[in-house]
Amino acid sequence: MSKATRTDTRSPAPHVADSHDLIRVHGARENNLKDVSIEIPKRRLTVFTGVSGSGKSSLVFNTIAAESQRMINETYSAFVQGFMPTLARPEVDVLDGLTTVITVDQQRLGADPRSTVGTVTDANAMLRILFSRLGAPHIGPPSAYAFNVPSVRASGAITVERGGKKAVKATFTRTGGMCPRCEGRGAVSDIDLTQLYDDSKSIAEGAFTIPGWKSDSFWTVRLYAESGFLDPNKPIRDFTKKEMQDFLHREPTKVKVEGVNLTYEGLIPKIQKSFLSKDKEAMQPHIRAFVERAVTFTTCPECDGTRLSEGARASKIKGISIADACVMQISDLAEWVRGLDEPSVAPLLTTLGRTLDSFVEIGLGYLSLDRPSGTLSGGEAQRVKMIRHLGSSLTDVTYVFDEPTIGLHPHDIQRMNDLLLRLRDKGNTVLVVEHKPETIAIADHVVDLGPGAGTAGGTVCFEGTVEALRAGGTITGRHLDDRAALKETVRKPTGTLEIRGATANNLRDVDVDIPLGVLAVVTGVAGSGKSSLLHGSIPAGEDVVSVDQSAIRGSRRSNPATYTGLLDPIRKAFAKANGVKPALFSANSEGACQNCNGAGVTYIDLAMMAGVATPCEECEGKRFQASVLEYHLGGRDISEVLAMSVSEAEAFFGTGEARTPTAHKILERLADVGLGYLTLGQPLTTLSGGERQRLKLATHMAEKGGVYILDEPTTGLHLADVEQLLGLLDRLVDSGKSVIVIEHHQAVMAHADWIIDLGPGAGHDGGRIVFEGTPADLVAARSTLTGEHLAAYVGA
Repeated sequence: MSKATRTDTRSPAPHVADSHDLIRVHGARENNLKDVSIEIPKRRLTVFTGVSGSGKSSLVFNTIAAESQRMINETYSAFVQGFMPTLARPEVDVLDGLTTVITVDQQRLGADPRSTVGTVTDANAMLRILFSRLGAPHIGPPSAYAFNVPSVRASGAITVERGGKKAVKATFTRTGGMCPRCEGRGAVSDIDLTQLYDDSKSIAEGAFTIPGWKSDSFWTVRLYAESGFLDPNKPIRDFTKKEMQDFLHREPTKVKVEGVNLTYEGLIPKIQKSFLSKDKEAMQPHIRAFVERAVTFTTCPECDGTRLSEGARASKIKGISIADACVMQISDLAEWVRGLDEPSVAPLLTTLGRTLDSFVEIGLGYLSLDRPSGTLSGGEAQRVKMIRHLGSSLTDVTYVFDEPTIGLHPHDIQRMNDLLLRLRDKGNTVLVVEHKPETIAIADHVVDLGPGAGTAGGTVCFEGTVEALRAGGTITGRHLDDRAALKETVRKPTGTLEIRGATANNLRDVDVDIPLGVLAVVTGVAGSGKSSLLHGSIPAGEDVVSVDQSAIRGSRRSNPATYTGLLDPIRKAFAKANGVKPALFSANSEGACQNCNGAGVTYIDLAMMAGVATPCEECEGKRFQASVLEYHLGGRDISEVLAMSVSEAEAFFGTGEARTPTAHKILERLADVGLGYLTLGQPLTTLSGGERQRLKLATHMAEKGGVYILDEPTTGLHLADVEQLLGLLDRLVDSGKSVIVIEHHQAVMAHADWIIDLGPGAGHDGGRIVFEGTPADLVAARSTLTGEHLAAYVGA
């Protein structure tokens, strides 16, 4: 192999191409940013800090990353752009020196039932090729091992238009790996008919027990009663075999009821279309309760939950089928792949081995490839997305991360830091939005936004090195070296919540008594079994309110007032004070401005170019009709009330003419979780991750429950906000509630009355209780990874 020798001597003057070493942002005004101008060094690790809601994501994601993505999209033809999401130009005067941006955010992975860790990371695609080459017996191409591909057979005549037309007999077959019974889902659903109707009654007597099916409903009950297929006056249990078939399973059939053409179909397909095809989380509470009662999901008896056809399960390499490989813990699967010595597929084995090793390196070796992607936490989903970038040969790229340490034990944060530094050292620009001091400490450059949140934020308080940040007077600088102290005295339990023989996921027959009436923290490395213990093993029927990390659903029409139910008492108060209907005071109902339909903006569609949203000319962005804004409560109209912050509204509805106790109570809870600065009408789509988590917590605090289970409530919280959260947890416990927290944050551990530590490792190396006791005992013993890190944190 010959190598060219360089004869040029490098000139002392730097090349003009090397002078573009800054990303310049000038006049950024996205969301709450106030004309922000900064310069970010390229090929360095820059961390963006600031309290939750200070504008970090608005600057990094909605301005820098969004503009880079928009400019890349513009390089494609208009035809291709028509198939891509249209991105509006961010509110910014100048963006200079941008490079290609790769965004790794915390958005949950698609919760499609057929989406797994293996399909998301392409590891399954490589395994399928491997088995199609080496599996015995050989059953076909890679699609024969895919649980998303059904087997297809067809035959008939086709006409080939070549010269003279000629009909040709043809058959077509495709072997897929999908289990025909569960259609690749791994679970089958059975509908409990006793939850749909009372078979001792006739349809005329009101046999249906389905929510919303009223006896006078033209589209449901009357359709069945007057279809002509059934006797509406006969009890359902007395139906003949044919009547029962028509009642439950009949194919869609056109019928005429009172002169109106309607479509009749059996009850089971009708229920499946109207209820089961919808996302359970988006349903109203009483509908969701009905679906949970009426539908039972059981493991598919034919494929035993593997999602694969019999042929795909029978084809093996060294005694291991593709189903066995996907069930294995990824760290074990990586070992198995390394043990295969097949020169014919050597490049494939190398690539697959590298991908699986990336899982282990990033701290996700405890997952299996068949794990549904919708069950991953926000932190796990983000790290799964990182995997495809770790071995990338790209350089001079800008990587943007959104709190990559979420869901990580202090032991794992060091690993994450190493990965961020590795990406930087390959010549990339790394931008990280982060609150953890361990990650801030490794930054080359820090940008601190604030000083407050919402309207009180949106300015750059500090730019420079970590040492200069410590010396600076910003909130982040002052709190960077904060360390919570261990409690001198801990509360005494008032009872216990018993968990016996817990075996969910990786738990090893765990018995544990969780003390009640105190602040209990469940901790351990990521994947040690914490969520399995609390969400999967708490006995049913306990007085439990669970606040997990699932995303808040809502469009740009949803806001804190609608999400928390606050708008209902406000509307009623306005209606009562003015003697009109409450519906007038909803921008989604009768009171909406007719020009913009209550959206406050009108959209101009520009085909493949980004659409333009302009404030509505009629209502000037207020969303209501002019006649509605003439009605006042306490001297304010409804649009002025929705423009108030939570703190303002709390004072407004607390006293005087506008006094509304129900609304005041909800506003108090929002202020308690530190959201006093949010405006009541701010669209949910503009809230940060930390704000959404606390909004959800405030809503759940209204539920009647004695035991609160919180899943990492410090997610998205600044160091200064953690103190306020601890105060809230204390108030909950002091009011007689029991609070159980899954948490990695050492400040919360130090503040706990009782700690349960799971481990010692992740996956099959975890699932056991390695410590139970007070934080002081854990620090003194230092017998676990958590104990060592907590001791270092409190300086013991």
